[in-house]
Amino acid sequence: MRKGLGHLLLRVANVNPQSVTTHSDRVLYRSIGVFILLYFLYATVGGAAFIDASSGYAHPWYQWVVGPLVAIGVVAYDRAVVGRVTINYEQLDSADPRHLLRPPTLGLYLGRLSLALLFAVVITEPLMLARYRGEIDAHLAAVHSAQLARLDAGGAVAGHTTRLAELRRENAADDAAIRRLNDRAAGKRGDARLLYRQALADSAGHGVTHSPGCPRGGYCHDLVRRSRALDDQAAKLDRQAAELQRDQRAGRIARAGEQTRLVEMITAERAANAEVVRGDSGFGARTAAMWHLVKTDFWGVGVFYLGIALLLVALDCAAVGLKLVSRGNAYERAEARAGRLREHEASLMHEREIHDARTYGEATAKVIADGIEAASHDGQLARVATDRARHVLHDAVVVDPATIERPIPRHRINV
Repeated sequence: MRKGLGHLLLRVANVNPQSVTTHSDRVLYRSIGVFILLYFLYATVGGAAFIDASSGYAHPWYQWVVGPLVAIGVVAYDRAVVGRVTINYEQLDSADPRHLLRPPTLGLYLGRLSLALLFAVVITEPLMLARYRGEIDAHLAAVHSAQLARLDAGGAVAGHTTRLAELRRENAADDAAIRRLNDRAAGKRGDARLLYRQALADSAGHGVTHSPGCPRGGYCHDLVRRSRALDDQAAKLDRQAAELQRDQRAGRIARAGEQTRLVEMITAERAANAEVVRGDSGFGARTAAMWHLVKTDFWGVGVFYLGIALLLVALDCAAVGLKLVSRGNAYERAEARAGRLREHEASLMHEREIHDARTYGEATAKVIADGIEAASHDGQLARVATDRARHVLHDAVVVDPATIERPIPRHRINV
């Protein structure tokens, strides 16, 4: 028998190479073997991608252990379906080709189709998510930003933020009150400096009076007096500002402590919210993001996504599909003939064994019956002989007194 890649592919397809006698069947089952090998690679990568997606793309080492196990399980199912020949074991003595095969078991193929759809979700989807990982990450970033904004706008963060704004407004109001006093004091000092410069100019003869000197009661003296009064008012305002600032110190300290606590609480709450939002990036969230991309950009992303998904599903069902459409080919008929021949021979041998067992039983029963009958005759002879011996012994031992002196006749002894 020839060995090589073709023989290996037939073994992978789980068919008997000796029954593959036609060229079309060899091409068919070698193609099925190729599809099974391709699907093994696809299921291995898909299973590993599913484990990787489930772990948050942490790339665990055991993904390459689970992937081959999943692939082996599905390939075993495909090989069982492909290598199965539905032989009809009724009317074994008939040579009609219509009696070779039974109708196909649709439940087996429907189960494989359901398994293919399940694997399309479980295995194909992680592969597609990995293909569009960049687009999905960008969409999830926008979604997470919107979620964080909503969380900041409501809940504990909003309450803390509102209270922090109130405290800041109170600080701003205190600062504004002190600033008003300081501004008034600065304004009065500025006016005082202006008046004092005017007084200097007037004393030099360059003022309104054009007379040098600054006599008491004169215009120059009045300007100096007014300048000093403004300086006194400015100093008074400074003292008021200092006193107000001292009065505000306790409130400011309390508000500063509360602000620090609020900032810490807001930071902790936002960190918790960010952790929750980042956690919402698993398989389900990425799948939802993928479908959002498909719906929003169907001709750019959706067509390519659906095309690849359908291609992988077709690869998933290719082996079983070829098996279904090639039902009743020369290979299946040859296997059916061989199977029916073996079953017919086994049935004839079984029937012969039953007939021999019945014949042996009847012969044994007859022998036992004859033995029992012979044994019964032997028992009757034994009883007659015993009775005869008993009579002889009785006659020999028990003697009638009337015959003691008379001898026993010879003919009696010979009896």
